[in-house]
Amino acid sequence: MLKRINPSQAELGMFIHKLEGSWLKHPFWKTRFVITDPDKLADLRDADIDAVVIDVAKGRDVMVPPPREAAQPAPRRPAPPPARKFAPPAPFNPRSTAPLTTAREFGHATGIAAQSRKIVNKVFLEARLGKTVRAEAIEPVIEDIFASIQRNPHAFNGLMRCKRDNEFVYRHALACSALMISLGRQLKLNPGEIRDAGLAGMLFDVGVSHLPVDLAESGSDFRALPADLFNQHCQLGHDFLVASGLPAHIAAVALQHHEHNDGTGYPGQLIGGDIPLLSRMAAICDAYDQLASASNGGAPVDPGWVIQRMADMTGRFDPAIFAAFVQCIGTFPIGTFVELRSQRLAMVVDQDQADFARPTVRTFFSLATGERVRAETIDLANCFGADEIVGLADLSRFEPEDVVELRQRMLVLAMKPR
Repeated sequence: MLKRINPSQAELGMFIHKLEGSWLKHPFWKTRFVITDPDKLADLRDADIDAVVIDVAKGRDVMVPPPREAAQPAPRRPAPPPARKFAPPAPFNPRSTAPLTTAREFGHATGIAAQSRKIVNKVFLEARLGKTVRAEAIEPVIEDIFASIQRNPHAFNGLMRCKRDNEFVYRHALACSALMISLGRQLKLNPGEIRDAGLAGMLFDVGVSHLPVDLAESGSDFRALPADLFNQHCQLGHDFLVASGLPAHIAAVALQHHEHNDGTGYPGQLIGGDIPLLSRMAAICDAYDQLASASNGGAPVDPGWVIQRMADMTGRFDPAIFAAFVQCIGTFPIGTFVELRSQRLAMVVDQDQADFARPTVRTFFSLATGERVRAETIDLANCFGADEIVGLADLSRFEPEDVVELRQRMLVLAMKPR
């Protein structure tokens, strides 16, 4: 006989027939088993699932609580002293550059991304309608992203890797702006140059809005367009930004961000130093975000795999700038799934500024047992060799939808200050 109970009612000796809810919300790989381990019982009671279905013919039934005794009146207690009044904490200043941990900055980065959405969407919509772009309309977004990256260099870029939405144009513009700002800081550009880099990153694909195609049909994902059509966006974007009165070096990035260091790019087949610095930076940031973003309905892409693939693209990127790019986002960027020496799978949730090859990870699966494991956060740079990354994780055993949900869930957990 099957009986549906609340997870909090689970007891040792019960036969679990079914767990109602996503497997990502409980630590059990098998769904039919007898509860014999107190630790697993505690995990089940704490699981974020709707209900548990037990088979009382194969295991213990729900305990019936004894009748309650009549409540006795509580003895009178003296009135507590009046509570002390404390001044409310000062509101957070979004332009503050005081350092914050990745966990704390994730929350602020989420707010910035949400506030920026309307502004960025409006800019690209007006561009499609032929209206010129005003730099002052975008500058608040650039300032907010710049401040976020000053507070923590990894939180905003990590958030962009873990976001789930179909508005590729909007998210790509925000991600590239943040990546350009981070790379500018790594290259030690002055503050004015870094802000220019962020502005260029936000706008270098604005020419896509002028292509004779309805991007709404593909969820705003322009990567599926035919090459001969898509390639026109460079010249269209450049001409539009010039007509809008933006500085020539910002408009040039729209024209040149698909040039390759070895001269195989377009539209001018420029080589090496003939490509301005901002355009060489944009070529790297644009390629990284496009490669690391799953296409509509496609399998999720691992950021660590993207870094390895870009490293193999000999001649495409300026080697010194690419090395700086890897330094600023990490060998294993936030959101990368890795395999540990302990035969566990984990996701990168933070970086160590002194050692990018040994980030902070959060475990979720054991290759030895084939089961979910209790999550453990490990600072690999300070665990005294107790564990280490042996390579990128093979996630072929999981469904793509589960991987996307897992990455989002791990990000939410990483937002909680440790």
